Amino acid sequence: MNFIEDKILEKGNLDKLKLRFPPEPNGYLHIGHAKSICLNFGLGLKYNRPCNLRFDDTNPSAEDIDFVNSIKNDIAWLGFTPAETLYTSNYFEFLYDCAIVLIKKGLAYVDDSTSEEIALLKGTTTRAGKDSPYKSRSIEENLDLFNRMRLGEFAEGSKILRANIDMASPNMILRDPVLYRIINKTHHHVGDSWKIYPMYDFAHPLSDYTEGITDSLCTLEFEVHKPLYMWVLENCDLTGSLPEETEFARLNIDYTVMSKRKLKRLVEEGFVDGWDDPRMPTISGLRRRGYTPESIRNFCEEISITKNESLISYKLLEECLRVDLNKKAYRLMGVMNPVKLVITNWAGGTEWVDVENNPEDETTGKRSIPFGGEIWIDRDDFRIEADNKFFRLKLGSEVRLKGAYVIKANDCSSDENGNLTEIRCTYDPNSKSGMVLDRKVKGVIHWVSVEHGVNVEVREYDKLFSDATPDKYEDDFINYLETNSLIVNKNAVFEPSVVKCEPGVPVQMIRMGYYVRDTKSNGLVFNKTVSLKEDKFKN
Repeated sequence: MNFIEDKILEKGNLDKLKLRFPPEPNGYLHIGHAKSICLNFGLGLKYNRPCNLRFDDTNPSAEDIDFVNSIKNDIAWLGFTPAETLYTSNYFEFLYDCAIVLIKKGLAYVDDSTSEEIALLKGTTTRAGKDSPYKSRSIEENLDLFNRMRLGEFAEGSKILRANIDMASPNMILRDPVLYRIINKTHHHVGDSWKIYPMYDFAHPLSDYTEGITDSLCTLEFEVHKPLYMWVLENCDLTGSLPEETEFARLNIDYTVMSKRKLKRLVEEGFVDGWDDPRMPTISGLRRRGYTPESIRNFCEEISITKNESLISYKLLEECLRVDLNKKAYRLMGVMNPVKLVITNWAGGTEWVDVENNPEDETTGKRSIPFGGEIWIDRDDFRIEADNKFFRLKLGSEVRLKGAYVIKANDCSSDENGNLTEIRCTYDPNSKSGMVLDRKVKGVIHWVSVEHGVNVEVREYDKLFSDATPDKYEDDFINYLETNSLIVNKNAVFEPSVVKCEPGVPVQMIRMGYYVRDTKSNGLVFNKTVSLKEDKFKN
């Protein structure tokens, strides 16, 4: 439960509850939108009431059908189905008629001022604005000009329609806001049939009304717009029930930006390789990185819905993912920084050992992995000398190979630069996993057969920004990009069953973390999704 749900229940009339999620198709959805999606569609599911997807498509200069399709895909992937998929452009004729009502009541006028002139006349928070010289136009003249704007007789930017409210209002939003502007662009949904397009603050409340939305749920930055929302509804001679707006705090996550304008800049200037770059906070980026719908929905449940602005740690999002993946991800073995280990007393040939697919779910069974006299292990799992707190392999000590045998390190070789090139060991043939062992061996390490291992490319991702709050730098946020947010490893070797991994389906590389085969790359390319546990040294 949250305060919005409490408010809805207090009002009663649940049988009339109707909600909507109204994105503008001018970019890809991000994790902040997921919070609103889960709130609106989640309430609809909980109380078996409709929730629409409505595209706020009032600006053809910035919108595109690709964004429309990506939004539909993201919502479906998150597990929600809209009652209806609608477009504000469906209501353009109705919105135009409402604008005519305002003009006839003397509550709207056509203004020829430039944007610079309007800004100068608007005043400040401590100084009242001044009326436009065009505010005195007659109703007849305004009706004629507005109709000619619709017919396309005027150049883009030459005229606008403004509300006639109060240039001295302490709320700057109410100082004769723009209701319509001329845009000579083809619209992705209605083509070239319109030359004028409504502003969000005019179209939004009327679209809510048209669809019978009872509760318009918005983030807090729209709270100052609420008086205009109600002014539009109360002055357009509407006869039905009016929607009610309620605001909640937007989602802010550290080390990232949530502005579509800033995300778009990252894409267009090539700082990332697209809206779905796994470092991006977009839903498509998170999906490509290996996040699951369940982890994102659980994250949105964890952070709750409040009116208090706060900065959420990305570590909480990662932990929600770990909890989900630990239960469902298949286990594989992969060596990220391989060094060869030779078992000197191995008789030759290949043996197959069985390893569980997921110890958290016995129903997933086991798989067989080839094992032989030469294997790869990770360099970090070997030391020539180490203290008793090092439970992996060191000279003169034993360690168990996951699912296979106990080995003892006897010797090793290095090149002229001191880089380890080979480890030589012996194995105990009576120590195969499942056998009773007459001694205690603490360490267990993973491995991959040299003969059967598969080379893959692994991409490891870190935070996109070095500063926890890059949004505060406005356009300078680019200066705080993390220089090592992507590290490409082309030396990794994974067990042969890796070729069966489906793109987009996360797996756990034993002892290393969770990974997912990249959905956009040819060949075997894996993205690191998240580590097995939170790194306590991580910022």
